[in-house]
Amino acid sequence: MQIGIIGAGQIGGTLTRRLAALGHQVRVANSRDPETLADLAQETGATAVWASEAADGADLVIISIPQKRVPDLAAGILKGAKPGAPVIETNNYYPQQRDGLIAAIEAGTPESVWVAEQIGSPVIKVFNGIWWKHLLESGRPKGAEGRIALPVAGAGGPGKQTVFDLVDHLGFDPVDGGPLEESWRQQPGTPVYGKDLGAAAALEALAAASPVRPEEFRA
Repeated sequence: MQIGIIGAGQIGGTLTRRLAALGHQVRVANSRDPETLADLAQETGATAVWASEAADGADLVIISIPQKRVPDLAAGILKGAKPGAPVIETNNYYPQQRDGLIAAIEAGTPESVWVAEQIGSPVIKVFNGIWWKHLLESGRPKGAEGRIALPVAGAGGPGKQTVFDLVDHLGFDPVDGGPLEESWRQQPGTPVYGKDLGAAAALEALAAASPVRPEEFRA
């Protein structure tokens, strides 16, 4: 697939490495000049581009930036993607640690619903709860013992299936996290967040989640 990645931090950079190694054509951008990603491009074979160009021709787009930076994305930043291309977002809201107060999220809007509203496009939430080093190194073949499960939240349909297939290709078990409105089940502070659970345990953890955000993840 042709994949555009906006954000080259721990998760965005790791996905650039993994997806390029799997043979996907990756275009990666950060908030600065593409030349700042020259080392990553040389290492992986990905193409470093401006953020406004990352989605051009993409079969799938990944947004992996600090939550507070989402409103800074240019209007129409996804317009170059192919029709129907799913948009993954990997973000988390860390009000005390990084992002400051985002009123709508504090009032109860799920993080990923807020992201979708900001960019004017449906999104699919995944990769937000796994440590980047495990994303880089812990993928295993399908059916392998100890394979880590990753929740995938978003509207059903071909786009979500594409994301399921991508997660599997990376070496993880995709589990259905429900519609985007229930993506709070995998936000920071929930039972599944940051845990390397198998598929059955991940589904149990999603079911046990509470919509009440823990104090450490509130402004």
